[in-house]
Amino acid sequence: MPHHLSRREFGLCAAAAGAVLATGEVAVGQPTEPLKIRISWVVVPASFAPLLLEKKDLLKHFGKSYVAEAIRFQGTPSVITALAANEVDIGSLAFSAIGLAIENAHLDDLRVFADEVQDGVEGYLSNEFMVLKDGPIRTVEDLKGKVLATNVMGSAVDIAMRSMLRQHRLEASRDYTIVEAPFPTMKAMLNDKKVDLISAVPPFSLDPGLREVSRTLFTQRDAFGTTQLTAWTARAGFLQKNRAAMVDLMEDVLRSIRWYTDGANHQEVVGIVAGLMKQPPERFDWVFTKRDQYRDPNGIPNLAALQQNLLKQKEVGLLSASIDVNKYADLGIVEEAAKRLR
Repeated sequence: MPHHLSRREFGLCAAAAGAVLATGEVAVGQPTEPLKIRISWVVVPASFAPLLLEKKDLLKHFGKSYVAEAIRFQGTPSVITALAANEVDIGSLAFSAIGLAIENAHLDDLRVFADEVQDGVEGYLSNEFMVLKDGPIRTVEDLKGKVLATNVMGSAVDIAMRSMLRQHRLEASRDYTIVEAPFPTMKAMLNDKKVDLISAVPPFSLDPGLREVSRTLFTQRDAFGTTQLTAWTARAGFLQKNRAAMVDLMEDVLRSIRWYTDGANHQEVVGIVAGLMKQPPERFDWVFTKRDQYRDPNGIPNLAALQQNLLKQKEVGLLSASIDVNKYADLGIVEEAAKRLR
């Protein structure tokens, strides 16, 4: 016989259904699916996303409140495009790209929320600008009329190079020529005298073959001081909507960064990086040491440095507007995550 609900029974069922909708749980008490977070990366070891996923035993919240996917990009411009199209959730952006994302892509809701890697911190590695050891270039002034290689016009190293030459009253196009070249090809270009100066970043700057034939004319630290080389960024709506899961993610990220930078784990760390790069481990004995660039153990980006970096970008003509970094920062998530690990 069909069972007709009393008014009291109907009320209890309606209340239960409302609780299911409110909590996001099904009737048997199973939670909703973990949030999928798509994180961009460009190159290891500067980009942390692939390294994060190599040590899932450190990720206490993975598979519970979130899951993460590392998505590779060839360079920063495509990351800006993906952020604008909501095709990636966390964009690893160089300081130069942060300015362009705000000014050119009109991402007014872009937020810098965590550090990834910093250049020029005292006691740590800085990108190098190198010339032939036995060549005629002895000073920055000697670069007048010469050909300089950068990876991409408007990149962080390109802006540092232009800024250093501007300090010596040399301007691009008027006093010297810039050509673009992939980092792996620069050693041969310098050795074959196709260019007079190259931009050298790790791991390429640490190539013994390069160091045998070249010397460092100046570093990025000489040009800029400290650089917020790359930072993790996201759009404000994503951070606000998913704040709890993002705090869980950043707790796991900070735990992982501390593990990677702990000297007791160095041999395993070298093996992980070598595996991702598909190269012999002996080439990576410098990773996550003081011969590498700096990573803040609490994930806090250097906003003062970032402000100065964007000012230099404007000075060399690659940014039109003055950008107030504090307006585009949200450090609450990473600060809460760091508190959990104290």
